[in-house]
Amino acid sequence: MSYHPLANVHPDAKIGANVIIEPFATIGKNVVIGDGCWIGPNVVIFDGARLGKNVKVYPGASISAIPQDLKFAGEETETFIGDNTVIREFVTISRGTHDKFKTVIGNNCLLMAYVHVAHDCLIGNNCILVNTVQVAGHVTIDDWAIIGGASALHQFVKVGAHVMISGGSLVRKDVPPYTKAAREPLAYAGINSVGLRRRGFTSEKISEIQEIYRYIFMKGINNTKALDIIAETIPASAERDYIIDFISKSERGIMKGYGLGD
Repeated sequence: MSYHPLANVHPDAKIGANVIIEPFATIGKNVVIGDGCWIGPNVVIFDGARLGKNVKVYPGASISAIPQDLKFAGEETETFIGDNTVIREFVTISRGTHDKFKTVIGNNCLLMAYVHVAHDCLIGNNCILVNTVQVAGHVTIDDWAIIGGASALHQFVKVGAHVMISGGSLVRKDVPPYTKAAREPLAYAGINSVGLRRRGFTSEKISEIQEIYRYIFMKGINNTKALDIIAETIPASAERDYIIDFISKSERGIMKGYGLGD
C-alpha cells in the first residue's frame, strides 16, 4: 500500500496490495479495499464499504455514506463495489438499509461524474451510468444496461439487462431487457440491436427478441395475454424465459409501447 501522508486512513481499515491513496482522502474504520485500487484526492469512503480489485475512485466521490432515508435507524449495512469498476468525480453511493442491508455495484461498471446511487440498489456487471444519472432507493439494474445522462430512476424501478435508456429520461416504470427506452413519458423505442450485436448475439437471436416484443408493445393486447401467446408460440430459450419472468414479476408495471402514453 502507498498512501500520501495527508490522507486520513483509519488504522483498522483493511487495505490490499498495490493500493494508492491520494492526499486528503478519508478511509473509515470498517472499510475493505482490494488489491490494485486507486483512491483519488478528497474521496471519502465511509464504514461498510467493500471495494473489489482495481477499483478507481476519482476526486470528490463519497462511498457508503448513511442513506438519505428517514427510516434508517443506524443499522449496520454495507456497500459493495465490484472489480475494475470506475467511479468518477463527485459520485455519491449510499449504503443499504434494513431492506437489503447492502447497496451493490457490480464488476466492470462505469459511474460517470455526479451520479447518485441511493440505498439498497442492486446494479449488475458492465453497466454504464452516464453523467448526473440519479438512482433512487431499491432500484435494480441488470447487467450491461446503459442509462443516459441526466436520467432519473424512481424508487423500486427495475431495468433489465442490455437496456439502453435515452438521456434525460424519467424512469417511472420497469424497463424490460434488451430494449431501448426513450421519449416522455418513457416508451418502447425498439430493441437494443446495436448493443446486442456488439455482445455477440446472433441475427437469429435478435430477430427472436424482436418478435417477442412485437406481442408486448405493438399488437395492442394486454401483457398477460401477450405473455401467454409468447409462451405458446415462441420456442423456449434463455432470452424468452428471462423476458417472460421479468414482465410477469413487474410490480410497478412496464413502460408502454410507443404512442400509448404512460
